[in-house]
Amino acid sequence: MKIYRVGGAVRDKLLNYASDETDWLVVGATPEEMVALGYVPVGNDFPVFIQPDTGEEYALARTERKSGHGYAGFTFYAAADVTLEQDLVRRDLTINAMAEDTEGNLVDLHGGQRDLQNKVLRHISEAFTEDPLRVLRVARFAARYHHLGFTIAPETMALMTTIAESGELDHLVAERVWKETERSLGERSPEVFIATLRQCGALKILFPEVEKLFGVPQRADYHPEIDTGIHTLMALQQAARLSERSALRFAVLVHDLGKGITPDHVLPSHRGHEARGVALVNNVCDRLKVPNDVRQLALAVTEYHLMCHKAQQLKPETIVNLLKGIGALKSRDKLEDFILCCEADARGRTGFEERDYPSGNYLREALELINQVSVADLVEAGIDGAEIGRQLQLRRTACVAQLKS
Repeated sequence: MKIYRVGGAVRDKLLNYASDETDWLVVGATPEEMVALGYVPVGNDFPVFIQPDTGEEYALARTERKSGHGYAGFTFYAAADVTLEQDLVRRDLTINAMAEDTEGNLVDLHGGQRDLQNKVLRHISEAFTEDPLRVLRVARFAARYHHLGFTIAPETMALMTTIAESGELDHLVAERVWKETERSLGERSPEVFIATLRQCGALKILFPEVEKLFGVPQRADYHPEIDTGIHTLMALQQAARLSERSALRFAVLVHDLGKGITPDHVLPSHRGHEARGVALVNNVCDRLKVPNDVRQLALAVTEYHLMCHKAQQLKPETIVNLLKGIGALKSRDKLEDFILCCEADARGRTGFEERDYPSGNYLREALELINQVSVADLVEAGIDGAEIGRQLQLRRTACVAQLKS
């Protein structure tokens, strides 16, 4: 029985890149031996065990054979006779197929260290095409290491294109697509994830609503970059500067989906795109089974982002309705998340990348004033029933009006 550190932990150690990944591979052991040593089995498809003291995962070396469609369409064989070499060759990229033994010796059978030095994401074998999830994984690594100068090998991009054209992406389970998307949006350069999917033809399959944005013109006086798809990538880049949270970056990614279905005869105007976009955002969230809190932020940004940009021009009552609509009257955090997304949108334009965003502080000040209105004070004044709601609205509006004076 031999134990190796494998995958991301080895890759990032060689890159001197911060990582919390620690995966262990066990060669020459049976499931029964692992249990006898105190490891806790957790794998459904193949033997994976949790070390009770560290909580880290230990997987038995395994081989796999394509037996169906999608990420789950494999038959696995894990036993004491599976070698390290057999396990490593089934992995996706050369940089993920290195191992380190307990003495610190590196096992690199597929040129992973060379590709790290050359900053190349390269597949190991033609078996790469058997798992469609690898398209998203490579796009994620491209987003993670783009700032270091990494690129995808042309032959690997060609195989990703082959997978996209094969129909295999249609068989991916929604939860897996969302998990990879969520992780990718959290990487250093999330816009590269989207651009990579588009380059290989996967974006139009997985996110057709986003694909439709590319080539759609906008008014040059508001958007010097003109192309709506380019604006979306620029806004996503700004979102990454403002927050590390995937939920905010997802909201920015989908906030302009309504522009993708603007009638041709009214272009480059997009009047009403906010309302058109709400149904599209719901469609994406339904399809990918996006968590409800992520959905709610995305819907708020989609519906109200233009109002946020124009906050200082809005009537006090409209400001109150805006804050109520995004949930800010119940949670200050929702206002902060909303403002960051809108700021990313405003800065995601050519020449506007470093502009201040005064609307944010204006809404923060408005909320501070609104929060001074107390339901308890109304009740104490003898107001009850439906009149409480009317008086709340009137007094909140009067508070915001102080900002206008």
